[in-house]
Amino acid sequence: MKIVNQEIAKYPNDGEVRAWRARLLTWSGQLSQAEQEYQQILQTDRTDPDIWLGLSTVYLREGKIQQAEQAIDAAESLDPRRADIHVARGRVLEAAAKPRAARLEFQKALLLDPSSQEARAGLAATRGEPRQELHFEQDNDVLSYADSIHSEYVTLTSQWAPAWTTTASGNFFQYYGVQAAKLLASVTRRQPGFAAVTLGGAISHDNAVIPRSEVFFGLDRGWKTSSAGLVRGVELAYEQHWYWYQSARILTLSGTSILYFPQDWTFSIGATGARSAFSSANSEWKPSELARLELPIRRWGEKRLFGNFLFAVGTEDFAQVDQIGRFASQTYGSGLRLQLSPRQGFTEYVSYQKRTQNRSDTGFGLSYDVHF
Repeated sequence: MKIVNQEIAKYPNDGEVRAWRARLLTWSGQLSQAEQEYQQILQTDRTDPDIWLGLSTVYLREGKIQQAEQAIDAAESLDPRRADIHVARGRVLEAAAKPRAARLEFQKALLLDPSSQEARAGLAATRGEPRQELHFEQDNDVLSYADSIHSEYVTLTSQWAPAWTTTASGNFFQYYGVQAAKLLASVTRRQPGFAAVTLGGAISHDNAVIPRSEVFFGLDRGWKTSSAGLVRGVELAYEQHWYWYQSARILTLSGTSILYFPQDWTFSIGATGARSAFSSANSEWKPSELARLELPIRRWGEKRLFGNFLFAVGTEDFAQVDQIGRFASQTYGSGLRLQLSPRQGFTEYVSYQKRTQNRSDTGFGLSYDVHF
C-alpha cells in the first residue's frame, strides 16, 4: 500500500495504479474505501471489465447483492469470454438465492476454462438441493441428590434453497421414571446483507417435567473482518424464547458473540436474562453467562479432531422443570469433535455443575451428524 500510494502521488490519473490501490483495500478489508476508489476510476473509464469485477466483489462482501449483480453484469457485457467473470457472477447469484442461475454461470466458466477449480467448487456447492443434516444425540445427567436423567434427540435440518432452512426435532426424556416427549420445528430465512431470521416453536407431552409449549425467534448476523488479522470474523446472535409450564411461564433473552480466529479457533461468550413467573409468586429476573473456546487438535487428511472448553454461571436452560428458579450454579465442561469427513462426524462432552444446597450434576453425552 505504501508503494502504491507513492505511485499515486506521482501519477494521480494513472488508472492502473488506482485499480491496484482498490484491490489492496479490498484484500485488507477496507471495503468502503475500496468501493469509493472503484467508483472514482469509473468516473473516467467505464470500459475496463476488471474494474467492474472488482467493484462487484466489494459489493458482495458488503452484502449489497443487487449492486453486485449490476456490476458483474457490466463486466460480463464487456468481456463475455472470461471464465473468472462467470465464476464471480455465479458467486453473486448464489448469494442472491438463485442456485439454478448460479449453476449455469459455473458451467459456462468450465466451458471456457475446463481447468478452473473455482468453477468446479462453485458447481459442486450448488448441486444436489435440498441439502440435509441428520443429528442424533444422547444426554445423561447424574445427580448427587436424585435418580439420573436421560434424554435423546433426533433432528433433521433441511436447506431447501440458499435462503431457506427448516428444522424438525423429536426430543424424548426419562425424568425420575416419568416419560416425556417434545416435537420442535423452526424455519430460517437468510437475507443477504441483513441477517438470518429464525421462527419456531414446540409442543409436548409434558407430564409436568418439560414445557407444555414453546415459541422462539432469533437473529444472527456475521461479518468477515479481515483475511490476515487476528480476528477473521465476528458473529452476533440474539434469541427470545418463551416456555409455558403447568405452573410457570419463562421468558429468556439471550445474546451471543462469536469471534473467529486463524486455524479454525473460535471463542464465544453469551449472556441470558431469564424472567420466571409463577402462579403463586411474583415474577423475577435472573442472569446467566457462558464462555466457550474451540480449537483444532489434529488433522489426518479429511479427518479432523477439535477440542472445546466451557465455563458457565447462573441458571440452566429451562428445558426441564427442576431448572426453574431452583438453584444457581457454576458449570465446567469440555468435549471433543471428530470430523470423519465433510459429511459426518461425532461429538462427545462431559460437564460438572456445582449447584447451591451442596448439590451437583455430572453430565455426559454423545452425538452423531451426517449430511446428505
